[in-house]
Amino acid sequence: MSLAIVATRARVGIEAPEVVVEVHLSNGLPGLSMVGLPETAVKEAKDRVRSAIINSHFEFPQKKITINLAPADLPKEGGRFDLAIAIGILAASGQIPANVLKEFEFLGELALTGEIRAINGVLPASIKCSESSRQLLVPIQNADEACLCKQAQVIPIRHLLDACAHLTGQDPLPFHHQEHTQPISNLNHPDLKDVKGQASAKRALEVAAAGKHNLLYYGPPGTGKTLLASRLPGILPNMTEKEMLEVASVHSIAGVKQHTWYQRPFRAPHHTSSGVALVGGGSSPRPGEITLAHNGVLFLDELPEFPRSVLDVLREPMESGEIVISRAARQLTFPARFQLIAAMNPSPGGYSATDSRSAGYTQDQIKKYLSRISGPFLDRMDMYVEVAPVPTELLGKPSQEETSSAVRERVTKAFEIQLLRQEKSNSELLPAEIDTLCELNSEDRNLLDKSIQRLGLSARSYHRILKVSRTLADLESEPKIQRKHITEALGYRQLDKLLG
Repeated sequence: MSLAIVATRARVGIEAPEVVVEVHLSNGLPGLSMVGLPETAVKEAKDRVRSAIINSHFEFPQKKITINLAPADLPKEGGRFDLAIAIGILAASGQIPANVLKEFEFLGELALTGEIRAINGVLPASIKCSESSRQLLVPIQNADEACLCKQAQVIPIRHLLDACAHLTGQDPLPFHHQEHTQPISNLNHPDLKDVKGQASAKRALEVAAAGKHNLLYYGPPGTGKTLLASRLPGILPNMTEKEMLEVASVHSIAGVKQHTWYQRPFRAPHHTSSGVALVGGGSSPRPGEITLAHNGVLFLDELPEFPRSVLDVLREPMESGEIVISRAARQLTFPARFQLIAAMNPSPGGYSATDSRSAGYTQDQIKKYLSRISGPFLDRMDMYVEVAPVPTELLGKPSQEETSSAVRERVTKAFEIQLLRQEKSNSELLPAEIDTLCELNSEDRNLLDKSIQRLGLSARSYHRILKVSRTLADLESEPKIQRKHITEALGYRQLDKLLG
């Protein structure tokens, strides 16, 4: 048979569209031509494949070889197609059977020796392959990652000879199985007990963790804002199976290694980061920090030091949970449902305008400093918490603070209540769901309406107050929102001390 058809997968964003490798051998001047919109790395596969086939003691056919990568309008990049191309050439030349290829998909880059090298983006391909009811041959280094999709039939290989022996039936390879158990606790994260005092700030951190709410800490330097934010991963609930697969898929295409799959990501970009670094981009679009923080935490320290234009690109993803990157050739959508934690000082000198240590700065300078953060951006924060200086008498005493594991138990219990009730966190509630799940009695509704008018808050802020109130009730396992929950949530929306 002079024609072979082999299935593989491309990488487009976090998707893995199927690519059909068609290999045809014909009479004529020996040579190899490749069509189907291959990029430079794919075109160079012909040299890698030739050497790998010869060094694996197969015969490289001395015929005119035409390779088509379909669909033709889908750009192909990287060395992920090497294995599929080599299998196609061997099948078309009759060195391995071609009739069994329809049961398999192939991914992997070939070394000149015939060994299989790891690639990025295996998990999305594994998920799609399982939906097609095919077996997936992957480099052994990618086998654990591919098995995160429990329905996938993954066969790990080290060498081109392993794949050929399996296809011919000479040495069948077993399916790979890897148990990914959920960790009992996040022991490798810094503990909340290291933070002395700051009861109100810790309470806000617990509420934010329970409902995945956005949180802004503000206060003078040295009060523990960054210290508190770095303790957030240790009290977050573990991800669900669905969330874990989403995060693992993002990290797979980005080449970021995850050691513990069920722990939520924590990203802390520097304030010199550009807008592209945060949202993603490039000629061949890659995920940015907000996508790498999907289902996890994005921490922005020294918030006003970020350019205003950079912060404002976060406004749409904070609402929609995704980022759309458009290029002339294609449009890609990356997930970006992250929890934003930010920290800032109230003035360029670090202290409030009424503090004597800010005497060197005029009101205009302080106003200019705070105006780097736009009003619409601040309106998307659920909670604002002032972090005051810690009393000196607490610093010299042994720590008797609550541990992260104790707080995490309450957070996990509240989060499980939300999953049972609405299958998502309170921060993700839609307006129609808020009307149903955050119902108030007439007196509490009147209190909230008057408070909104007095504080001059927007309709978005109104909904965010209700969401935080719902989380406060869940932390106490209360089926209904009570007045104490509303008043506490209102206390997290008063930004007068900062902006005044």
